[in-house]
Amino acid sequence: MNLYIRETKSSDLHDIYRVHCEAFGYDKEAELARDLLNDSSAQPRLSLIAFHGEQVVGHILFTKAKLWDSDPHLSLSLLAPLAVVPDAQRQGVGGELIKAGLEYLAEAGTDLVFVLGHPEYYPKHGFKTAAHYGLKAPYPIPEKHVDAWMVKALNPKVLGEVCGTVICCDALNKEEHWSE
Repeated sequence: MNLYIRETKSSDLHDIYRVHCEAFGYDKEAELARDLLNDSSAQPRLSLIAFHGEQVVGHILFTKAKLWDSDPHLSLSLLAPLAVVPDAQRQGVGGELIKAGLEYLAEAGTDLVFVLGHPEYYPKHGFKTAAHYGLKAPYPIPEKHVDAWMVKALNPKVLGEVCGTVICCDALNKEEHWSE
């Protein structure tokens, strides 16, 4: 699929909402994306949108995170949410959005990126189980889903050198986003 990916603009909000509703079949993730885009505690954030021709087919959002009681110069992001419209799924759109986002974040000096997601999908993009490195989610993850909380090191010197609990922005800091 020939894609064009760019940072979002305020004029993209309707398309972002639509993509998330179509991708998930309900509006919970769409509302989360909207809340994150309006959350000042999520800054700096990275919001990317994917086009196939003139059609918006995907969206990804990365928001600011930090580790509890850790080096304030450590730069962390949290990937959530990622959505691809059903007609474009399984065609590499999500992977291209992840790749573009990680490249941008690496250039910006981000050290670690976290995601709570499908444990068979995100490892294809270099994510590893965060618990293996002593990196805890903002809320406890049930043992049967521990592999869904993952981290990707954009600065390989950091992973294994830091540990603790991730603190996310206000819009994500609700238990409902971290439970089944």
